[in-house]
Amino acid sequence: MALESESTQVKTFSRRSIIIGLAQGVAFVTLGSRLADLQILDSGQYKTLAENNRIDIQWLPPRRGRIYDRNGDILAENINDYRVFALPEQIDTVDSALEQLRQIITISKFEEEKVRKRLQKQNRFTPILIRDHLNWDELSAIELRLNELDGIQVRIGQTRHYPYKDKGAHVVGYVATPNEDDVKDNPLYKIPDVKIGKTGMERVKNKVLLGSPGFSKREVDVRGRIVRELETTEGLRGDDLTLTIDSRLQSFISDRLKESVKSGSVVVMNVHTGDVIGMVSYPSYDPNKFSTGISHGDWAAYRDDIAVPMNNKAVSGAYPPGSTFKMVTALAALEAGIIDSETTTFCPGHYDLGKQRFHCWKKQGHGKMDLVQALAQSCDVYFYELAKELGINRIATMARKLGLGIETGVGLVEESSGLVPDRSWKRRKYNQSWVPGDTVNSTIGQGYFLTTPIQLAVMTARLVNHGYYVLPRVLQKTGDKREPNISFPKSSFKQEHIDLVRQGMEECVNGAKGTALGSRIWQEGMAMGGKTGTAQVKRITKAERAAGVRNEDLAWKYRHHALFTGYAPLDNPNYAISVVIEHGGGGASAAAPVARDIMHFVQKLYKENRVF
Repeated sequence: MALESESTQVKTFSRRSIIIGLAQGVAFVTLGSRLADLQILDSGQYKTLAENNRIDIQWLPPRRGRIYDRNGDILAENINDYRVFALPEQIDTVDSALEQLRQIITISKFEEEKVRKRLQKQNRFTPILIRDHLNWDELSAIELRLNELDGIQVRIGQTRHYPYKDKGAHVVGYVATPNEDDVKDNPLYKIPDVKIGKTGMERVKNKVLLGSPGFSKREVDVRGRIVRELETTEGLRGDDLTLTIDSRLQSFISDRLKESVKSGSVVVMNVHTGDVIGMVSYPSYDPNKFSTGISHGDWAAYRDDIAVPMNNKAVSGAYPPGSTFKMVTALAALEAGIIDSETTTFCPGHYDLGKQRFHCWKKQGHGKMDLVQALAQSCDVYFYELAKELGINRIATMARKLGLGIETGVGLVEESSGLVPDRSWKRRKYNQSWVPGDTVNSTIGQGYFLTTPIQLAVMTARLVNHGYYVLPRVLQKTGDKREPNISFPKSSFKQEHIDLVRQGMEECVNGAKGTALGSRIWQEGMAMGGKTGTAQVKRITKAERAAGVRNEDLAWKYRHHALFTGYAPLDNPNYAISVVIEHGGGGASAAAPVARDIMHFVQKLYKENRVF
């Protein structure tokens, strides 16, 4: 039994060995055949695959959302941009590539400098932009000789374009290439050709405008050279913005300022909704220059201009309000019960406080004045007389209620808060006590007070909309989502007090002795009310005054600012305006005529008196 069992085991083992051997043989033959295929028949294909051994993902810049005005006119868009690139690994030198292209198109020194800077930062397998914004003739000329140009490519991209150029620049803003600090905050900004908002609504709403990037999958070899494109996925375009601005009004204001003004700003807003339908700071700049890469010369011109064109003076310019502030003092005195419609003061042309004398702008004086005529004729002495009994705290409180000294929240990051001073502020700032002379100066908007044009427009709107605390806005819609309509709270001002102040503003423009009578709108149903102001920049000394030195004799930067703030139409106001002409002289001569022309135009534009 033992021998038989052992024999059976040997036979079984032999069979298994044969089966295993056969299996190994088949596997060996199969493997050999496959190796032969790989090494002989498919060697070319797999040699290529060995070299092209990875997939590279190239992020594509997102498509930025557009910006529209309230009527659907485009304020910012993306346009196709034809560009010529050099591939460093396929050219002998940058100089040789530039020399080849110079025979076909113009390449400036500035563009050449940018090419060399890019070459220092990029690897040799990344295309380098040489020129963008090729016109059709330039593009055709390059395409015609492309086979002769080693390492040169033409590509299509997109560039931010601003059709209204300088006429909407400060509200819309501009985009530019992210700097190093920007890139640290957001890795998305490393994507080539990504531009981000630097000022205006482009900056405020940069995230929603930016959109989402796309990507391109490419097969590349170990040296980073592109073998073939595998897949391209477009990114999502950012949300569009619709602003409250009316481009027609913007253009008119810009052209009007250009006629007679060296530096200034205008704000026009709806007194009920707060919609800013016009906001211009002059001089301005062309935002298209930044989206394409501004030249050193253009930047130096903007930077060195004494009129600072890059500043949005409408929201960041802080000026003494001058006599436009007299409505604040008047309403504060009325609400405190210090004066009424019958209160009069005699103006001899000056006001004495101890040994200090404060002059009225009218040297010979105005004579007997009530509140309405004091506003209409801008009598300083009437308001000086209120200083002692009224006090700075009441004046400051009323100023803040009317929107001064506080950022309005209009939606632009450049906004300044201005300044409404009081006793505690002076102690903190200068470690000095508030003195009676400070209050006297404050009653006419001089001294430490500083306001912005947008704040003056808000102040006027609150005075003529029956006392509602309206706030301004420049954004109407993001994508398809409209900004919510706000129910503004109503003030506790007595209507008879507001009516009395408005009567003074009406007389200022339309009364026989009003300071702005020369800027009256004569067309029926379009008359405006308002208040002129002249803000002192440099005090003319007693000696200079005796020598006959006048404000217009001073250097431009030391001359008075000219201001006007007003509303229209008289009976049912829809629009408020503020005009500040830097170093323009008198408010009646420089600012009021500008306001008249603008308010006439805006009422004709919306002749049905629709509320926007």
